[in-house]
Amino acid sequence: MKLLVKGGRVIDPASGTDQLADVLIQDGKVIGIEPNISIDEGETLDASGKLVCPGFIDIHVHLREPGFEYKEDIASGTRAAAVGGFTTICCMPNTNPVMDNAAVASFVRERAQKSGVVHVFPIGAVTRKQEGNELAEIAELVAAGCIALSDDGRPVTRADIMRYALEYSKMFEIPLMSHCEDLHLSQGGQMHEGYFSTIYGLKGIPAEAEEVMVARDLLLARLTGAHLHLCHISTAGSIQMIRRAKSEGIRVTCEVTPHHLTLTDEIVGSYDTDTKVNPPLRSQEHLEVLRSALQDGTIDCIATDHAPHHFESKDCEYELAATGISGLETAIPVVMSLVKQGILDLKTMIEKMSLRPAQVLGLDRGRLQTGAVADLTIIDPDAVRKVDPARFYSQGKNTPFKGFEYTGWPFATIVAGKIVARDGIIV
Repeated sequence: MKLLVKGGRVIDPASGTDQLADVLIQDGKVIGIEPNISIDEGETLDASGKLVCPGFIDIHVHLREPGFEYKEDIASGTRAAAVGGFTTICCMPNTNPVMDNAAVASFVRERAQKSGVVHVFPIGAVTRKQEGNELAEIAELVAAGCIALSDDGRPVTRADIMRYALEYSKMFEIPLMSHCEDLHLSQGGQMHEGYFSTIYGLKGIPAEAEEVMVARDLLLARLTGAHLHLCHISTAGSIQMIRRAKSEGIRVTCEVTPHHLTLTDEIVGSYDTDTKVNPPLRSQEHLEVLRSALQDGTIDCIATDHAPHHFESKDCEYELAATGISGLETAIPVVMSLVKQGILDLKTMIEKMSLRPAQVLGLDRGRLQTGAVADLTIIDPDAVRKVDPARFYSQGKNTPFKGFEYTGWPFATIVAGKIVARDGIIV
């Protein structure tokens, strides 16, 4: 079966391609990229006026299954990813039971193959039950298909355990994705510590709660020579340390979320619990540094940290609310808003959401070239829409962007040569 994507602006950061062209797909592979391709049989998708990109990859997603299906499951989460423009997602291990063994990892892979509509790669836990005291069976997790290690949601507090984990990850040539948080400094905190936390009467979380652990993990990465990936970086101090570490040759990569690039702690004044996230939304000063670091390459990729919650987890006092934002279905328009404002150039945006995530995790993805897997994200840069959580495919409706109007939305998502989502609807 052939699929011809006709007349779009094809942008592939890996090859430097940026031209009006057609993309011909057959049997799940790209077999031609050039102007004026014609076919006698098959399907044609009119992409005139659209951006045709390598399939977007989200390396930081919480799918909740097994154990928390009332918040999200693999079926709903992958559909949310598809309508959000993602062709590949990588899921975190904080499930119940924790993904710290081959049985759970295999379950996730098998369930994704049966009920998922995008590619799903599991990330195994660093420690047993994510308790931070004993390493998980890392060799077993890798054999079961885990492509990275993380205790995301919980920091690995013990430096000796973190060192051993980095040494093991180096043996298997996979990254260790670290959630950097000093729990003693962040304990009881509800938002970023600063001017607005004082005004709003909410206990603050200092930037140093992140930065202390970033510093420790960078030192351990230098000691072990392992690939350290720092999740959801949110502070200027973290960026400064990462930039220096990279200049010294330490193997470190990092990510930033769309919400940390576009929202500040001032918005918490609404006491809308959908603004409660960990790490917290920071001040304008931190946001500006994150934006610059994304453009100059210090930050490697954009990841949503998609964290869906059920209604009751957010429908309560701010202090009692769960942390997290449902981010898969808003990521592209939110980041496109930075492109529209001239803060981020289009090529960099596409690279940070396709090629670079693939490179960070060693995935054979993120390229739009002849012979490549036919995963494509097609964006309508002129589409105008308001964020409406009621339309989300995700079970998590918890978004601080509700009611915001954005220009630039996913038009179609193609996975292995098949159109799986179009105009916000699963095909």
